Amino acid sequence: MTAVDIRPEEARPAISLAEPGDFLSLLKPRVMSLVMLTAVTGYVLAPGGLHPVLAFVSLMAIAIGAGASGALNMWYDADIDILMSRTAQRPVPTGRVTPEGALAFGLSLSVFSVILLGLAANWFAAGFLAFTIFFYAVIYTMWLKRSTAQNIVIGGAAGSFPPMVGWAVATGGVSLESVVLFLIIFLWTPPHFWALSLFKMKDYGRAGIPMLPNVAGERSTRRHIFAYSLLLVPVGILPFALGFAGPVYGAASILLGANFMRHAWRVLKMADGDAAMVPAKKLFAFSIVYLFALFMLLLLEGTATDLLMAARG
Repeated sequence: MTAVDIRPEEARPAISLAEPGDFLSLLKPRVMSLVMLTAVTGYVLAPGGLHPVLAFVSLMAIAIGAGASGALNMWYDADIDILMSRTAQRPVPTGRVTPEGALAFGLSLSVFSVILLGLAANWFAAGFLAFTIFFYAVIYTMWLKRSTAQNIVIGGAAGSFPPMVGWAVATGGVSLESVVLFLIIFLWTPPHFWALSLFKMKDYGRAGIPMLPNVAGERSTRRHIFAYSLLLVPVGILPFALGFAGPVYGAASILLGANFMRHAWRVLKMADGDAAMVPAKKLFAFSIVYLFALFMLLLLEGTATDLLMAARG
């Protein structure tokens, strides 16, 4: 069975059974938490800033924009979500939210978030947020995801923009520092999702999504994971090397990077057809810890620096 075998009207009841929690699920709260962490980090590390109330409203607008992207993704992907164990219980494929309801919800939040950010911060940041939503919903979800095994590589840019948007909220532009934050997430995305795709190959195969293991094979995927990990780890240390992170971050990024490479090496040495996929599962889990730890440390160091400067001023 493939994605084209199930029509939306056959997969879902016609009447919405939605509860408030179902619309919250459409926002992909776990993804929103990562977006918030990285956007706030970009804002805190940037020079300058806004009145605290305007800063809070601006960062909430970014979170709402991320949720809007998630809702549009779930609307469009309902036909393949129902075929995969990881996504089959989402609100649209189960019929708790109608496709029309998810689309209207996503579009409304998209427009609202962009206008709110423009009014609270600046229109450069608002335009950047609009482009991010468009990139995720249209470029990645509607085009790349179903057409190329490089979907995660190119589409991963959408999830990498939030720290740049946060920086733009504070400064009205971008900088080398914000590009480095972008690159950390951009290079992290392929090994993170390819590790997932190794132990979810059957799911992606049923849905007809050309993830790298299904197209190029497990061995090639493991090599790609290792190669991207080699690129990621030094980039993860760059904030310290460039002077916008302190020694605590520097030491932690080296230790975390070494552990990331240890997991990537074990994935590289996995046997084809490894039923347990333990190394891939461990890399997937640790990659989440790695990214959250890096950005949390950057955020804490940046906040401490701001408080110290305020105390001296």
